[in-house]
Amino acid sequence: MKRHGHNAPQRRPNKSRDVDTSQCHEGLVVSTHGRHVVVESADGERLICHPRGKKSEAVVGDRVHWQHTLEGGDEGLIVQVQERRNLLYRQDEWRSKSFAANLDQMLMWIAVEPVFSEAQLTRALLAAKSADIPATIVLNKVDLPGAPSARERLAPYKAMGYPVVELSLKSDTAVAREQVMPLLEGKATLVLGPSGSGKSTLINTLLPHARAEVGEISQALNSGRHTTTTSLWYWLDDNHHSAIIDSPGFQEFGLHHIAPTDLARWMPDIAAHMNDCRFHNCTHRQEPGCAVQAAVERGEISPIRLSLYTDLFDELSRPRW
Repeated sequence: MKRHGHNAPQRRPNKSRDVDTSQCHEGLVVSTHGRHVVVESADGERLICHPRGKKSEAVVGDRVHWQHTLEGGDEGLIVQVQERRNLLYRQDEWRSKSFAANLDQMLMWIAVEPVFSEAQLTRALLAAKSADIPATIVLNKVDLPGAPSARERLAPYKAMGYPVVELSLKSDTAVAREQVMPLLEGKATLVLGPSGSGKSTLINTLLPHARAEVGEISQALNSGRHTTTTSLWYWLDDNHHSAIIDSPGFQEFGLHHIAPTDLARWMPDIAAHMNDCRFHNCTHRQEPGCAVQAAVERGEISPIRLSLYTDLFDELSRPRW
């Protein structure tokens, strides 16, 4: 994988540095299915691997050391997960779970219709920002009548410095493809989008054989018995320089690794004013002399963004059992 000057700090170093990996192969985790993962070896072969202990810590994008479970067998055992440059979490009903690692960027794929959720968008951008992963917003279906309204809602994000790309994948596929391909070149890109936004159309356009690939994995895992898939890694080129990671559905990002008092600094519009508050520990909610509240009143921060911040602050402040 080519790297383009992105030197994110390494996170979550592996605790098992003393593990003997001299007899191991190196590989890339390309999909996860419950406790099982599919690892791509250096020569491009893919095989099912199992975690060494009861808990599987490997996620899509991880570089791992693995070995065959049996001499000449077609399954493997993960011996060690190598250090990660970054890590993203998803949120289920009870806890945060890691689901993708070592990403170069995130593509937030939303559409004019169905109307996108700013709460979901904000969570995704927060997760990326806190993991030091650059994010680009792609607005699809700009040929539809609601495009001006969608642009207006995205104006604060453009003002924060997030790139916003507009296209119409279905009505103008060739042009849209020309817009998207340069964004993906030489990078490992997580593509996220809510149902109906056209993300599946993107995958099918760029990777016409993707469905067959998923089918083959399901077959290898006993006809779908263990195929609860969190993410899938696809190479876009034969040289394996560019890849997209597709996560089915829209991940509800887990943000509980962020302290509520750190939340403001990961929201660029709020972070721009937070150091001007009267109190250094201002939570930007009801304190006197709050520069963030003043910026909202002046129209420099969208009231919706402050409301999203407040809701997230409350969520992250609640005790978790």
